[in-house]
Amino acid sequence: MPSAFQFQCHLVLIFLAASKGETRYLEVRDAGEDDPFLLLSEDLKRELSAGQIYRRSLRCIDMLSIEGQFTFTADQPQLHCAIFFIGEPEELIAIDYDFVNIDCQGGDFLKVFDGWILKGEKFPSSLDHPLTTSQRYVDFCESGNVQRSIRSSQNVAMIFFRIQQPGNGFTVTVKKNSNLFPCNVISQTPSGRFTMVIPHQHRNCSFSIIYPVVIKISDLILGHLNGLFLKKPSAGCAGVGDFVELLGGAGLDPSKMFPLADLCHSFHGSAQMKIGCDNTVLRMVSSGKHINRVTFEYHQLDLQETETRKENSIEEFCFPSI
Repeated sequence: MPSAFQFQCHLVLIFLAASKGETRYLEVRDAGEDDPFLLLSEDLKRELSAGQIYRRSLRCIDMLSIEGQFTFTADQPQLHCAIFFIGEPEELIAIDYDFVNIDCQGGDFLKVFDGWILKGEKFPSSLDHPLTTSQRYVDFCESGNVQRSIRSSQNVAMIFFRIQQPGNGFTVTVKKNSNLFPCNVISQTPSGRFTMVIPHQHRNCSFSIIYPVVIKISDLILGHLNGLFLKKPSAGCAGVGDFVELLGGAGLDPSKMFPLADLCHSFHGSAQMKIGCDNTVLRMVSSGKHINRVTFEYHQLDLQETETRKENSIEEFCFPSI
């Protein structure tokens, strides 16, 4: 049986893979924290002419993957609401408040979070984000008109809000900005190909795939300096400032996941791994001294593949959770 994490995340992301022009709504029977993703329905594809802004109303629990102007108006007290935003790996999310009518003094709130939170777990993790957890929240009731425009640090962001008075609400405009060197990414789809480059930056970057997958690394460059490779360490990745690790687990936060493999030697070829965990993360640790790059592709793991082991596959993990 799928875990609660799979049930939530898979429903949120599956519809994003269907088509870029389609809008999907997430509906809930009860806006409680324990079952935010219960029913999925589909809008007809909308063809927008050049320059036309897409507009629609928001639900208490919702997902947005396209640009446009979006409005939430409470028809009853809404106490636990969240809007999830996601873009392509090379995109950043820009959220602008156009109109806000909430009762901050009466207990309403409207907060943007730089990343995603599910069941108390954060992406990116606190270890991999340039801001502290408190700095990742922008509270409208505290900042007011001072900060009406918020930019994410990666391809995901979200809004938490509580609105108790029917008729109150807010309107936001969502845009996407280009990110030349994507760092922390949640994949919209269960398959794809990606190259992560960290150019002389002291930072850690994670690519999260919320599906059981087969992941194949085809190119890895670590410690590249002036066209030369540094000498390989004698054994393991202990003490190495630049390396790639594969993680697996049942939650969203990479820092709480199980390490499956470390790669600290540059190579050109193919290294493949089958990972049956609810969430698979490829994480690059960079010292900032070099240009590091890794190219990989992935596709969703099916039950038939769990029975057929390939010659170049590393040991399999997490298959009881499928």
